[in-house]
Amino acid sequence: MAKQTYEPRIKKLYREKVAQELFQEFGYKSPMQVPKLEKIVVSVGIGEAITNKKLLDSAVSELTQITGQKAIKTKARKSIANFKVRKGQEIGAKVTLRGNYMYEFFDRLVNVALPRVKDFRGVNPNGFDGHGNFSLGITEQIIFPEIDYDTIEQVSGMNVTIVTTAKNDMEAKSLLAKLGMPFRK
Repeated sequence: MAKQTYEPRIKKLYREKVAQELFQEFGYKSPMQVPKLEKIVVSVGIGEAITNKKLLDSAVSELTQITGQKAIKTKARKSIANFKVRKGQEIGAKVTLRGNYMYEFFDRLVNVALPRVKDFRGVNPNGFDGHGNFSLGITEQIIFPEIDYDTIEQVSGMNVTIVTTAKNDMEAKSLLAKLGMPFRK
């Protein structure tokens, strides 16, 4: 009997439909030139973690719940006197998603979480960096269904960076739009 392997819905959509559409749209010479998702980095900065370590621990556990992968604590790179931050202090958390975890998170972000944002009219199409990567800011972590509203310590935002293999922003925007990212018109 053949072993059945699970394939995320978005990955299957990309493989069967989106890759061919992009190949024809941009006239690539090789299928290896077609842009694809490389990784998704989800990060949270907790400024109050300097005085209250419990907030950082809850942010790490919430990020782990949302992404399905263990989050790591990030440290300050340099000291900033005005913010009372010392070099090496833990002030945030992040997760880097690749493979099936990445596709599952993208699916939940686009189809479940973003539609739950109050007065949502689409994501800002100006979030590209010029090299085919897209950054998106989320103001509340409670838009994800994995988070229990009663157990959160503090409502905090998060940054989501989607790294693609696209050479420019036009190719990356086309890729993300075909995968279902709701860009503002």
